[in-house]
Amino acid sequence: MRKLLSAVLLLLPCIAFAQTPQDFSKVAIKVSKVSGNIYMLQGAGGNIAASLGDDGVIIVDTEYAPLADKIAAALKGIGVTDKPVRFAIDTHYHDDHSNGNPAWGARGATIIANENLRKRLEAGSSIGNGPGGAVHVQQAPMAKAGLPMITFDDELKLYFNDEEIRVTHFPAAHTDGDGVVYFTKNRVVHMGDEFVRYGFPFVDVNAGGSVQGMIAACEKVAAMVPADAKVIPGHGELANVDDLRAYTKMMKDTMGVVQQAMARGETLSQMKSEKVLDPWQKYSGTFVSTDAWIETIYNSLSATGAEAN
Repeated sequence: MRKLLSAVLLLLPCIAFAQTPQDFSKVAIKVSKVSGNIYMLQGAGGNIAASLGDDGVIIVDTEYAPLADKIAAALKGIGVTDKPVRFAIDTHYHDDHSNGNPAWGARGATIIANENLRKRLEAGSSIGNGPGGAVHVQQAPMAKAGLPMITFDDELKLYFNDEEIRVTHFPAAHTDGDGVVYFTKNRVVHMGDEFVRYGFPFVDVNAGGSVQGMIAACEKVAAMVPADAKVIPGHGELANVDDLRAYTKMMKDTMGVVQQAMARGETLSQMKSEKVLDPWQKYSGTFVSTDAWIETIYNSLSATGAEAN
Protein backbone atom coordinates (compact mmCIF):
# COMPACT_ATOMS: atom_id res chain seq x y z
CA MET A 1 0.00 0.00 0.00
CA ARG A 2 2.72 2.47 0.97
CA LYS A 3 4.43 1.81 -2.33
CA LEU A 4 1.33 2.41 -4.38
CA LEU A 5 -0.01 5.76 -3.24
CA SER A 6 1.05 9.11 -1.91
CA ALA A 7 0.72 9.85 1.78
CA VAL A 8 -2.49 11.77 1.16
CA LEU A 9 -4.17 9.07 -0.88
CA LEU A 10 -3.23 6.47 1.72
CA LEU A 11 -5.51 8.18 4.20
CA LEU A 12 -8.56 8.42 1.97
CA PRO A 13 -10.24 5.09 2.74
CA CYS A 14 -9.63 5.59 6.48
CA ILE A 15 -11.17 9.04 6.31
CA ALA A 16 -14.12 7.78 4.29
CA PHE A 17 -15.19 5.17 6.82
CA ALA A 18 -14.22 7.00 9.98
CA GLN A 19 -15.61 10.50 9.62
CA THR A 20 -16.00 13.03 6.83
CA PRO A 21 -12.96 15.35 6.73
CA GLN A 22 -13.69 18.62 8.48
CA ASP A 23 -11.33 21.01 6.68
CA PHE A 24 -12.16 20.82 2.99
CA SER A 25 -10.53 24.19 2.40
CA LYS A 26 -7.18 22.43 2.15
CA VAL A 27 -8.35 19.85 -0.39
CA ALA A 28 -7.15 20.43 -3.95
CA ILE A 29 -8.84 18.78 -6.93
CA LYS A 30 -6.36 17.09 -9.25
CA VAL A 31 -7.50 16.73 -12.87
CA SER A 32 -5.99 14.17 -15.26
CA LYS A 33 -6.94 13.57 -18.87
CA VAL A 34 -7.70 9.90 -19.41
CA SER A 35 -8.77 9.62 -23.04
CA GLY A 36 -10.50 11.95 -25.50
CA ASN A 37 -13.10 13.91 -23.55
CA ILE A 38 -12.87 11.72 -20.41
CA TYR A 39 -11.10 13.08 -17.34
CA MET A 40 -10.36 11.82 -13.83
CA LEU A 41 -10.72 14.09 -10.80
CA GLN A 42 -9.17 13.27 -7.42
CA GLY A 43 -9.89 15.05 -4.16
CA ALA A 44 -10.73 13.71 -0.71
CA GLY A 45 -12.91 10.74 -1.61
CA GLY A 46 -13.35 8.28 -4.43
CA ASN A 47 -12.10 9.09 -7.91
CA ILE A 48 -14.50 10.92 -10.20
CA ALA A 49 -14.75 10.28 -13.94
CA ALA A 50 -16.13 13.06 -16.12
CA SER A 51 -17.30 13.18 -19.73
CA LEU A 52 -17.35 16.73 -21.14
CA GLY A 53 -18.84 17.70 -24.50
CA ASP A 54 -21.64 19.32 -26.46
CA ASP A 55 -24.33 17.56 -24.44
CA GLY A 56 -22.86 18.86 -21.20
CA VAL A 57 -21.10 17.02 -18.41
CA ILE A 58 -21.72 13.65 -16.81
CA ILE A 59 -19.77 12.63 -13.71
CA VAL A 60 -19.28 9.25 -12.10
CA ASP A 61 -19.35 9.54 -8.29
CA THR A 62 -19.68 12.80 -6.40
CA GLU A 63 -17.14 12.73 -3.52
CA TYR A 64 -18.15 15.04 -0.64
CA ALA A 65 -20.78 17.79 -0.78
CA PRO A 66 -18.45 20.53 0.57
CA LEU A 67 -16.18 19.95 -2.43
CA ALA A 68 -18.89 20.53 -5.07
CA ASP A 69 -17.76 24.11 -5.78
CA LYS A 70 -14.14 23.04 -6.18
CA ILE A 71 -15.12 20.15 -8.43
CA ALA A 72 -17.31 22.46 -10.53
CA ALA A 73 -14.42 24.93 -10.85
CA ALA A 74 -12.06 22.13 -11.86
CA LEU A 75 -14.49 20.95 -14.54
CA LYS A 76 -14.89 24.48 -15.87
CA GLY A 77 -11.12 24.92 -15.87
CA ILE A 78 -10.71 22.03 -18.29
CA GLY A 79 -12.19 24.36 -20.88
CA VAL A 80 -13.98 21.75 -22.99
CA THR A 81 -17.48 23.05 -22.28
CA ASP A 82 -19.24 25.62 -20.14
CA LYS A 83 -22.38 23.51 -19.96
CA PRO A 84 -23.51 22.14 -16.57
CA VAL A 85 -23.31 18.70 -15.02
CA ARG A 86 -26.50 17.04 -16.25
CA PHE A 87 -26.05 13.57 -14.77
CA ALA A 88 -24.18 11.98 -11.88
CA ILE A 89 -23.82 8.20 -11.69
CA ASP A 90 -23.11 6.55 -8.33
CA THR A 91 -20.89 3.45 -8.42
CA HIS A 92 -21.96 2.50 -4.86
CA TYR A 93 -23.55 4.02 -1.79
CA HIS A 94 -20.53 4.67 0.46
CA ASP A 95 -20.20 8.22 1.71
CA ASP A 96 -16.87 8.99 0.08
CA HIS A 97 -18.42 8.32 -3.34
CA SER A 98 -21.98 9.64 -2.87
CA ASN A 99 -21.94 12.36 -0.20
CA GLY A 100 -21.93 15.04 -2.90
CA ASN A 101 -25.24 13.84 -4.37
CA PRO A 102 -27.42 16.50 -2.67
CA ALA A 103 -25.09 19.29 -3.79
CA TRP A 104 -25.17 18.15 -7.40
CA GLY A 105 -28.89 17.47 -7.25
CA ALA A 106 -29.39 21.06 -6.09
CA ARG A 107 -27.38 22.18 -9.13
CA GLY A 108 -29.81 20.40 -11.44
CA ALA A 109 -27.99 17.12 -12.02
CA THR A 110 -30.01 13.91 -12.26
CA ILE A 111 -28.61 11.18 -10.02
CA ILE A 112 -28.49 7.66 -11.49
CA ALA A 113 -27.79 4.44 -9.60
CA ASN A 114 -28.69 0.79 -9.14
CA GLU A 115 -31.96 0.21 -7.31
CA ASN A 116 -30.24 -1.48 -4.34
CA LEU A 117 -27.93 1.50 -3.98
CA ARG A 118 -30.88 3.87 -3.75
CA LYS A 119 -32.49 1.75 -1.05
CA ARG A 120 -29.32 1.83 1.06
CA LEU A 121 -28.92 5.58 0.67
CA GLU A 122 -32.54 6.12 1.64
CA ALA A 123 -32.51 3.83 4.68
CA GLY A 124 -28.94 4.26 5.92
CA SER A 125 -26.72 1.26 6.42
CA SER A 126 -24.34 -0.50 8.76
CA ILE A 127 -21.11 -0.75 6.79
CA GLY A 128 -18.71 -3.57 7.66
CA ASN A 129 -16.65 -6.56 6.56
CA GLY A 130 -18.90 -9.07 8.28
CA PRO A 131 -19.68 -10.40 11.77
CA GLY A 132 -16.93 -9.49 14.22
CA GLY A 133 -14.98 -7.71 11.49
CA ALA A 134 -12.50 -4.94 12.16
CA VAL A 135 -14.17 -2.45 9.80
CA HIS A 136 -17.52 -1.12 10.92
CA VAL A 137 -19.30 2.24 10.71
CA GLN A 138 -22.89 3.43 10.50
CA GLN A 139 -23.88 5.57 7.52
CA ALA A 140 -26.90 7.81 8.05
CA PRO A 141 -29.77 8.04 5.55
CA MET A 142 -29.22 10.52 2.73
CA ALA A 143 -31.28 13.65 2.25
CA LYS A 144 -34.01 13.32 -0.36
CA ALA A 145 -32.23 15.76 -2.68
CA GLY A 146 -29.37 13.31 -3.04
CA LEU A 147 -31.37 10.18 -3.79
CA PRO A 148 -31.15 8.79 -7.33
CA MET A 149 -34.07 9.81 -9.54
CA ILE A 150 -33.30 7.14 -12.16
CA THR A 151 -32.51 3.57 -11.11
CA PHE A 152 -31.77 0.38 -13.00
CA ASP A 153 -31.52 -3.35 -12.28
CA ASP A 154 -28.94 -5.10 -14.47
CA GLU A 155 -27.75 -2.58 -17.04
CA LEU A 156 -28.38 0.96 -18.20
CA LYS A 157 -27.23 2.62 -21.42
CA LEU A 158 -26.86 6.35 -21.92
CA TYR A 159 -26.04 8.08 -25.19
CA PHE A 160 -24.19 11.24 -24.24
CA ASN A 161 -21.48 13.34 -25.88
CA ASP A 162 -21.50 11.09 -28.96
CA GLU A 163 -20.76 8.00 -26.89
CA GLU A 164 -22.58 4.96 -25.62
CA ILE A 165 -22.07 4.73 -21.86
CA ARG A 166 -22.88 1.38 -20.27
CA VAL A 167 -23.57 1.04 -16.56
CA THR A 168 -23.51 -2.57 -15.41
CA HIS A 169 -24.72 -3.84 -12.05
CA PHE A 170 -22.55 -6.42 -10.32
CA PRO A 171 -24.48 -8.06 -7.46
CA ALA A 172 -22.83 -9.28 -4.28
CA ALA A 173 -19.48 -7.66 -5.10
CA HIS A 174 -18.17 -4.58 -3.24
CA THR A 175 -21.79 -4.11 -2.12
CA ASP A 176 -25.10 -5.37 -3.52
CA GLY A 177 -25.64 -2.19 -5.53
CA ASP A 178 -22.42 -1.66 -7.48
CA GLY A 179 -22.34 -0.09 -10.91
CA VAL A 180 -19.33 -0.23 -13.23
CA VAL A 181 -19.36 2.50 -15.89
CA TYR A 182 -17.83 1.88 -19.33
CA PHE A 183 -17.29 4.69 -21.83
CA THR A 184 -17.30 2.57 -24.97
CA LYS A 185 -15.90 5.03 -27.53
CA ASN A 186 -13.06 6.20 -25.32
CA ARG A 187 -12.32 2.72 -23.93
CA VAL A 188 -12.40 3.91 -20.34
CA VAL A 189 -13.98 2.01 -17.46
CA HIS A 190 -14.67 3.38 -13.97
CA MET A 191 -14.63 0.46 -11.55
CA GLY A 192 -15.80 2.15 -8.36
CA ASP A 193 -14.41 0.25 -5.38
CA GLU A 194 -14.54 -3.06 -7.24
CA PHE A 195 -10.91 -2.17 -7.96
CA VAL A 196 -8.71 -0.01 -5.72
CA ARG A 197 -4.99 0.63 -5.54
CA TYR A 198 -4.44 1.09 -1.80
CA GLY A 199 -3.84 -2.60 -1.08
CA PHE A 200 -6.31 -5.22 0.10
CA PRO A 201 -9.80 -4.04 -0.87
CA PHE A 202 -12.67 -3.34 1.47
CA VAL A 203 -15.69 -5.56 0.86
CA ASP A 204 -18.93 -4.47 2.50
CA VAL A 205 -20.14 -7.91 3.54
CA ASN A 206 -22.81 -6.27 5.70
CA ALA A 207 -24.29 -4.73 2.55
CA GLY A 208 -24.39 -7.93 0.53
CA GLY A 209 -20.84 -7.75 -0.79
CA SER A 210 -18.53 -10.74 -1.16
CA VAL A 211 -14.99 -11.50 -2.23
CA GLN A 212 -16.33 -14.05 -4.72
CA GLY A 213 -18.50 -11.35 -6.28
CA MET A 214 -15.58 -8.92 -6.44
CA ILE A 215 -13.49 -11.50 -8.29
CA ALA A 216 -16.33 -12.30 -10.69
CA ALA A 217 -16.91 -8.62 -11.43
CA CYS A 218 -13.24 -7.91 -12.12
CA GLU A 219 -12.92 -10.96 -14.36
CA LYS A 220 -16.00 -10.00 -16.33
CA VAL A 221 -14.84 -6.42 -16.82
CA ALA A 222 -11.34 -7.53 -17.89
CA ALA A 223 -12.96 -9.79 -20.50
CA MET A 224 -15.47 -7.14 -21.58
CA VAL A 225 -13.13 -4.22 -22.32
CA PRO A 226 -10.35 -4.11 -24.94
CA ALA A 227 -6.78 -4.85 -23.90
CA ASP A 228 -5.79 -1.18 -24.22
CA ALA A 229 -8.63 0.15 -22.06
CA LYS A 230 -7.89 2.71 -19.35
CA VAL A 231 -9.12 1.68 -15.89
CA ILE A 232 -10.16 4.26 -13.31
CA PRO A 233 -10.03 2.69 -9.84
CA GLY A 234 -12.19 3.74 -6.93
CA HIS A 235 -9.05 5.04 -5.22
CA GLY A 236 -5.54 5.55 -6.51
CA GLU A 237 -3.90 6.35 -9.80
CA LEU A 238 -5.08 5.48 -13.29
CA ALA A 239 -4.53 1.84 -14.22
CA ASN A 240 -4.75 -0.57 -17.14
CA VAL A 241 -6.26 -4.01 -17.73
CA ASP A 242 -3.07 -5.79 -16.68
CA ASP A 243 -3.25 -3.98 -13.32
CA LEU A 244 -6.84 -5.12 -12.96
CA ARG A 245 -5.89 -8.72 -13.72
CA ALA A 246 -3.02 -8.67 -11.19
CA TYR A 247 -5.39 -7.32 -8.53
CA THR A 248 -7.91 -10.04 -9.37
CA LYS A 249 -5.24 -12.71 -9.11
CA MET A 250 -4.28 -11.46 -5.65
CA MET A 251 -7.90 -11.79 -4.52
CA LYS A 252 -8.23 -15.29 -6.02
CA ASP A 253 -4.95 -16.52 -4.57
CA THR A 254 -5.61 -15.21 -1.07
CA MET A 255 -9.17 -16.53 -1.09
CA GLY A 256 -7.85 -19.93 -2.11
CA VAL A 257 -5.50 -20.05 0.88
CA VAL A 258 -8.25 -19.14 3.35
CA GLN A 259 -10.69 -21.55 1.70
CA GLN A 260 -8.22 -24.41 2.07
CA ALA A 261 -7.63 -23.54 5.73
CA MET A 262 -11.37 -23.52 6.36
CA ALA A 263 -11.71 -26.90 4.66
CA ARG A 264 -9.10 -28.22 7.12
CA GLY A 265 -11.27 -26.99 9.98
CA GLU A 266 -9.05 -24.09 11.03
CA THR A 267 -10.62 -21.21 12.91
CA LEU A 268 -10.31 -17.55 12.03
CA SER A 269 -8.00 -17.02 15.01
CA GLN A 270 -5.74 -19.86 13.89
CA MET A 271 -5.41 -18.41 10.40
CA LYS A 272 -4.42 -15.05 11.83
CA SER A 273 -1.90 -16.52 14.26
CA GLU A 274 -0.44 -18.71 11.51
CA LYS A 275 -0.16 -15.66 9.23
CA VAL A 276 -1.56 -17.64 6.33
CA LEU A 277 -1.50 -14.58 4.06
CA ASP A 278 2.01 -13.46 4.95
CA PRO A 279 3.22 -13.80 1.31
CA TRP A 280 0.82 -10.95 0.43
CA GLN A 281 1.84 -8.70 3.33
CA LYS A 282 2.73 -5.86 0.93
CA TYR A 283 -1.01 -5.32 0.38
CA SER A 284 -1.67 -4.78 4.09
CA GLY A 285 -2.60 -1.23 5.04
CA THR A 286 -3.98 0.92 7.82
CA PHE A 287 -7.49 0.57 6.40
CA VAL A 288 -7.61 -3.10 5.43
CA SER A 289 -4.88 -4.98 7.25
CA THR A 290 -3.93 -8.56 6.46
CA ASP A 291 -6.01 -9.76 9.42
CA ALA A 292 -8.99 -7.70 8.25
CA TRP A 293 -8.68 -9.22 4.78
CA ILE A 294 -8.61 -12.73 6.29
CA GLU A 295 -11.80 -11.80 8.18
CA THR A 296 -13.40 -10.52 4.99
CA ILE A 297 -12.64 -13.69 3.03
CA TYR A 298 -13.69 -15.91 5.94
CA ASN A 299 -17.00 -14.06 6.36
CA SER A 300 -17.64 -14.09 2.61
CA LEU A 301 -17.07 -17.83 2.34
CA SER A 302 -19.01 -18.58 5.52
CA ALA A 303 -22.02 -16.63 4.25
CA THR A 304 -22.27 -18.82 1.15
CA GLY A 305 -21.03 -22.12 2.48
CA ALA A 306 -18.26 -21.98 -0.13
CA GLU A 307 -15.65 -23.27 2.32
CA ALA A 308 -16.90 -26.78 1.62
CA ASN A 309 -16.34 -26.54 -2.13
